Amino acid sequence: MDKMKNTYEVLRECKVNVATGLSAYEAAKRLRQNGTNELESKKKPTMVQLFIEQLLEPMVLILLAASVLSLFMKEYLDVAMIVAVVIVNALIGVIQEYKAEQAMEALQELTRPKAFVKRDGLIHEVEARELVVGDIVLLEAGNRVPADLRLIESRNLKVEESLLTGESEAVEKSHEWYCEKPVELQEQKNMVFMSTFVTYGSALGVVVACGMDSEVGKVAAILRDTKEEKTPLQKRLAQLSKLLGIGALAICLLMFLVGVLRKAELLDMLMLSISLAVAAIPEGLPAVVTIVLALGMQRMSRHHAIVRKLHAVETLGSVSVICSDKTGTLTQNQMRVEETYCASAFGSTSTHLLLGLALCNEVHIQDEQLIGEPTETALVEYARSKGYDKRSLSKMYTLVDTIAFDSARKMMTSVYRHQGEIISFTKGAVEQILKRCTHIEKENGIVSLQEMDRKQIMQAMETMGKQAYRTIAVAMKKDGQMPEQHMIFIGLVAMIDPPRKEAKEAIALCHKAGISVRMITGDHPLTALAIARKLKIAEKEEEVCSGSMLDEMNDAAFAQQIDRFRVFARVTPAHKVRIVEQLQKRGEVVAMSGDGVNDAPSVKKADIGIAMGKGSDVCKQASDLILSDDNFSLIVRAVEEGRTIYANICKAVLYLLSCNLGEIMALFLSVLLMPRGTAVLCAIQILWVNMVTDALPALALGVDPLDRFVMEEAPRHPKESLFAHGGGLFTVLNGMLIGTMTLVAFRYGMNRSLLCAQTMAFMVLSISQLFHAMNLTSFTHSIWEVGIAKNRWLLLTVCFGIALQVCTVLIPALRMLLKTVLLEMNEWIVVMLASLLVIAVNEISKWAAR
Repeated sequence: MDKMKNTYEVLRECKVNVATGLSAYEAAKRLRQNGTNELESKKKPTMVQLFIEQLLEPMVLILLAASVLSLFMKEYLDVAMIVAVVIVNALIGVIQEYKAEQAMEALQELTRPKAFVKRDGLIHEVEARELVVGDIVLLEAGNRVPADLRLIESRNLKVEESLLTGESEAVEKSHEWYCEKPVELQEQKNMVFMSTFVTYGSALGVVVACGMDSEVGKVAAILRDTKEEKTPLQKRLAQLSKLLGIGALAICLLMFLVGVLRKAELLDMLMLSISLAVAAIPEGLPAVVTIVLALGMQRMSRHHAIVRKLHAVETLGSVSVICSDKTGTLTQNQMRVEETYCASAFGSTSTHLLLGLALCNEVHIQDEQLIGEPTETALVEYARSKGYDKRSLSKMYTLVDTIAFDSARKMMTSVYRHQGEIISFTKGAVEQILKRCTHIEKENGIVSLQEMDRKQIMQAMETMGKQAYRTIAVAMKKDGQMPEQHMIFIGLVAMIDPPRKEAKEAIALCHKAGISVRMITGDHPLTALAIARKLKIAEKEEEVCSGSMLDEMNDAAFAQQIDRFRVFARVTPAHKVRIVEQLQKRGEVVAMSGDGVNDAPSVKKADIGIAMGKGSDVCKQASDLILSDDNFSLIVRAVEEGRTIYANICKAVLYLLSCNLGEIMALFLSVLLMPRGTAVLCAIQILWVNMVTDALPALALGVDPLDRFVMEEAPRHPKESLFAHGGGLFTVLNGMLIGTMTLVAFRYGMNRSLLCAQTMAFMVLSISQLFHAMNLTSFTHSIWEVGIAKNRWLLLTVCFGIALQVCTVLIPALRMLLKTVLLEMNEWIVVMLASLLVIAVNEISKWAAR
């Protein structure tokens, strides 16, 4: 389609009427014919490809090579068992990867962008992927452009196109711009492009290109092939896995050489060393972490917190300061007008004040329902209750222009034509409106604004502010020239947005968890303090910092005083960024919430940027976390979940490492100390132990439910090691305990025979590791205090693993495959006591530590 055609030609070519838009039937037909409005994503591997990737792991290939060697030696049972173990492990790996992928896709579904589209003459909100060529789309500040659009109408429109042009400066757009010859993309002022963002104004446009046909679709291949960045934790664990792998290989090689020197069977030692290397190298550690992070993100989404970036999950556990917006997050976002002030009297209104409330806004009315921002809908509803209905007034007042609200001016203006004359209404922050007014409307008419009038207005505002009311000033002008200068003051409106009950409880939990809460708002300092007192964020006026106070302080002075400020009022976006920067310089890990276009810089600057579900697309794009319900308690719940997920990763990692250390210790010491290098386990048994005790218990620990004690701890330092707070010592001591108990069982079994000894060692090594998984439900509290059935997946995994282990002795076929023998009652008692000792020792150590 030629994008340089005039508007009429474009609409005719798209076969659409701008007044009604496409019909639902026609839109569905075009969607079936042309496909969805999406960029092609990277092709995902099939289950077969995932399975082959598992088999191509270096250690698996070495193991398969060893099985071929066993085949030549006619050890057919060994070959069958090795192949079976390899296949089972590969299947487990495939299922894990598939599960993680499914979790990520489910999250992507939740974050799909929406668009407002006109169909059958009505405005509908649909998923952007359902748009088709010819759809009439409405755009407002904060929206992400859902497809390539040719502008039909526009008001003060500015669009940020850095994704396509590399220029961060917002570009002015206009439906009136026209050029007869093709120009560069940057110069196409009557076009807006998919995945760019509206930063100012509003517009109406027709879709002319979707999906891969759009301008951004032309660079989709580059974006599609970009590798996903690993989180810092994943990188550290990948490096740790490599180091541990090298260490395990060195020990296995040393064990092989010792065994050969001690006259052990060469093939047996080769198989034993390879099997131990396969079992001991934590090659699946990064994969387990990825799965735990993905499943944790999915779990958070069920609690209305959608994580956009993996790194946010681990960072959440380190948050030490939460900077929260007030309206809708700490309060109910159910604005209602409580008081008015007009002509020097409380409770009074005037025709012009009610006209201003009804007309100075961007509220749409559809089927008698008010659609728009909560503050504006409350004002329109109040005016309607007084007999000033916006829909009726719009027939007499024709909108000429709108000067949208922005954080620098703190006001918005609507300009109308009425009976041949121009009249404008402006509403916004009292201080900003008042300093631009030169006249005031009183009962006796419009008179000059005197200093006494200014004082009375400010006193009225303070009276309202002390009652936690949000106060808005309204002014007007009648000549149409410079509508926001030399205005007539017509009144104040006081609104209330009550604090959320659950927010107060969540703030108390933050204080318990060592997390500081700072309120950041555009409201007047008195209004902000009144709400902060109710929520127990602040008590004194000295704890409130206004935007003007911030402007008077340099960075050094602000850094010295930032600790005492709990409330920041009348702040601009630049102030918010400065607050975040100063907190970060003090070593704080900052979570920042926002919803508007102007919140995006501070949300992006914060360690955890939080966007509200009803907020702008620009803010969502800059964020790490999106809350589908604008509620402060969800921020705290997300931090709680983040702490739990990180703790679960620690549990899985320390479990795997301590178990692997126990296996290495038992095998290496037995080869070193036993006659002729006799090992406590044979190669097949090692592989079986690895299969039963590694993947499933680690994953079960990774999905451990919310820890009720986790918010009693101080925030974690972001660079803290997984082995901090005694984690390293815990791993080593438990590994030594498991290894020692395995050797004790082996020594006891030697009283009967070598096979009995190996069977007992085999049982203790497996069952003690499964019992050890129960220890990891809490590092500080007893498993009985936490609840033995708290994690049902872990309980089922442990029970299933023990039952499977017992079957290796009781079932003849498994006895033959795994080279075990039937155990006597006294031997079973030794096995269970040795295995349970790992729980007893940990319980005693937790009790002693407390």
